[in-house]
Amino acid sequence: MRIFSRSVAVLSTALSVMFSSLPALAWHDKTHLSVAEAAGFELWYSAAAADVAKSKSEFRPIEEKNHYFNNNAGKEVDGALVMSQIERYNKPDDVEGHLYGAIIGAIRAYKAEQNSGKYAEYPLAFCAHYVADLSMPLHNTLYDDFNKSRHSINDGIIEQSVRNNIGYIQRNIQDITILNEADLASEIAKVANSARDLGIKIREEKRDMTQNEVYTQVIRSASLLKAVLKYVGKTPC
Repeated sequence: MRIFSRSVAVLSTALSVMFSSLPALAWHDKTHLSVAEAAGFELWYSAAAADVAKSKSEFRPIEEKNHYFNNNAGKEVDGALVMSQIERYNKPDDVEGHLYGAIIGAIRAYKAEQNSGKYAEYPLAFCAHYVADLSMPLHNTLYDDFNKSRHSINDGIIEQSVRNNIGYIQRNIQDITILNEADLASEIAKVANSARDLGIKIREEKRDMTQNEVYTQVIRSASLLKAVLKYVGKTPC
C-alpha cells in the first residue's frame, strides 16, 4: 500500500509539473463555437481551429503568442498598446504575447487574401478565436501561480451550458460601430480592460469566476465579433 501511495504521489507531481508547463488555452471549444455562432459568423464551427493549430508542436511557437497578453507591467490597455502589437502577429519571439495585435493582424490577413482573389475565410476563423480569447480574464493578466493553477477550470465554467444558451448571448449583444482600425483598437481595449479588471478581482478574492461573470465576458466578445464581421463587409448570419 505504501509503494502504491508513493507511486501515486510521484505520478501526481509529475503530471502537475507537466500540465503547468503547457501553454494556456482560453475558453474550451464549445464556448468558442458558441461565441462565434451567436455573433453570426458563418464559419462558427471553425472557431476552435486556432487551438487545433496550436496543438501541433511545429506550429505552437508561431501560434501560441497570438492567444494572450500577459500584461506583466499591469498596464491599462489603450488603442496605442493594441496597435503596437500588430507587427508582432505570428512572431514567436515575444515574451508577453500579443493577443490584441493578433485580432487586427488576422483581419489584415483576411483583407489581403480577399484582395488577391484567394479564399479568405480562414483568417476570419482565427480572428473569431482571438476575439473570444480577448474576454478571458486570465489571458489579460500576469501568468503567475494563481493563473496557472486556475486557468483550466475557468476556461470551462460554462462549457456544459453554453451550447444551450446561444440565444441568451445573442439577445444581450451590444451594438458596436467600427469604421476604421482606430475604432477597432479602441473596442479591443475596452474588452481587454474589462477582462483585466475581472482578472484582478478574482485574484484578490482568490476565487474562480461565476457563471454570470463568464457570460458577461463572452457577450462582450460576441458583440465585438459581430461588429468585426460588419466592419469587413460580412453580414452576420
